[in-house]
Amino acid sequence: MPRRFRGGLAALCILSTLVAATACAEDPTSSGGGADSDTIKVGILHSLSGTMAISEVTVRDAELLAIEEINAAGGVLGKQIEPVVEDGASDWPTFAEKAQKLISQDKVATVFGGWTSASRKAMLPVFERNKALLWYPVQYEGLESSPYIFYTGATTNQQIVPGLDYLKEQGHQTIFLVGSDYVFPRTANKIIKAYAEANGMQVVGEEYTPLGHTEYSTVVNKLQQAKPDAVFNTLNGDSNVAFFKQLTSAGITADTMPTVSVSVAEEEVVGIGPENVAGHLVAWNYYQTTEGERNTAFVEAFKAKYGAEKVTSDPMEAGYNAVYLWAAAVEAAGTTEVEAVKEAAGGISIDAPEGKVTIDGDNQHVYKTARIGVVQPDGQIQEVWNSGEPIKPDPYLTGYDWAEGLS
Repeated sequence: MPRRFRGGLAALCILSTLVAATACAEDPTSSGGGADSDTIKVGILHSLSGTMAISEVTVRDAELLAIEEINAAGGVLGKQIEPVVEDGASDWPTFAEKAQKLISQDKVATVFGGWTSASRKAMLPVFERNKALLWYPVQYEGLESSPYIFYTGATTNQQIVPGLDYLKEQGHQTIFLVGSDYVFPRTANKIIKAYAEANGMQVVGEEYTPLGHTEYSTVVNKLQQAKPDAVFNTLNGDSNVAFFKQLTSAGITADTMPTVSVSVAEEEVVGIGPENVAGHLVAWNYYQTTEGERNTAFVEAFKAKYGAEKVTSDPMEAGYNAVYLWAAAVEAAGTTEVEAVKEAAGGISIDAPEGKVTIDGDNQHVYKTARIGVVQPDGQIQEVWNSGEPIKPDPYLTGYDWAEGLS
C-alpha cells in the first residue's frame, strides 16, 4: 500500500510520522550537511533568464515556497532546508555546469530543476556520474528513466495520450504538429504520429522552429493551407507568445482551428494575453481552478508570498510537490543519503494541490490524474475532462501496442 503524506501548511507536522522510531534515531549525515550542521542544502536550478524564464521563474518560486513551509513546520530530520539557487539561463550546457557546481562545490543533498528535455538530458549524465539526485518537475516526452532522477511532471501516457484521446473523441481526424526544435517536441511528435496511424487520424503537417523564435507567418500560412481539424502544439517558452498572437492576427480562432498545447499553462497565458488564446485547449494534470481544499490553501499561500496577481500552474505545482515528496522520502529514510532516499521513496503518497500523487518505485515517476482544459477570457483554465483517478506512469508506453519500437 502507498504511504500517505498530506503535504503542506499545518499538515507538515505529520512528516515525522512517516519515520519509524529506529529510523529517527539514525545519524542523518550524508550530503547536504553533516551531523553538526543545522541545515540541509538543496539546489534549485532553473532558467531565470533567457527564453525559458517566462516558464521557469515561477517553478523556482513554488519550490522556495515549499521549502519555506517545511522549514516553518520544523524542517526535515529536525534541520532547516537551505536552498542554493542557480540560473540555467536557458542554455543546456549551463544546466550541466551548474548541476556539477551544486553537487561538488555546494554539496547539496538533492537538486530540484530543469524544464526542457534538453536541459534534463544535459544534466542526466552529471547526476548519474556523481550518483546524485535530481527532481525534475515538468511534463516530458517519456521514453526515459534514470536511477538518479525523480520525474514529478507527467509522462506521455498522463498528458499527450489523453490529449490525443480527447481530440479523437471530439471528432478531430486531421492534426497539424507545431513544435520547438529540440528533443521534447520531436520525440512527442514521433509518438503522436504513431498514435494517429493506429487511431484513424492523419497528420497533415509538421513544423519546427528554434527556441525563442518569434516569426510564425510561414507556419500560419501552412496552417491556413492545410486546414487541419486541430493543431497539436509543443512550442516552449516565449515562442508561444508570438505564435498565438500571429494566429489571432490571421483570423485563426479556437472555433475555426482549435489548438491543444502541452506547454502553455496559466503563467504562459498571462504572457500571451488571454485574448489571443481563449477557447484553445491545454492538457495538464493541474490548474489553478482545480477543486479541493488543498489547492485552495496552496493558491492562497502562493499569492500571499508573491502577489495577488500571480497565478499557479502545473509545472510549478509539480515542482512544489517535488520538494514535499523528497522531504517525505528523507523522513522515511532517516537520512539524506541518496541510495537510502531512493529506496524509501517508492510508494510514498502526498495529498497535493492536484490531488493524490504517489511515487512509482519501479520507474521513479508519479501517479497523476490527467486533465484537459479550455483557456478562459480571464486567463484561467476550465477543466472539461479528467481521467477520474491517478494514472500509473508508463514512460515507455509498454501498455500500448501502437507504441512498439518507439523506444
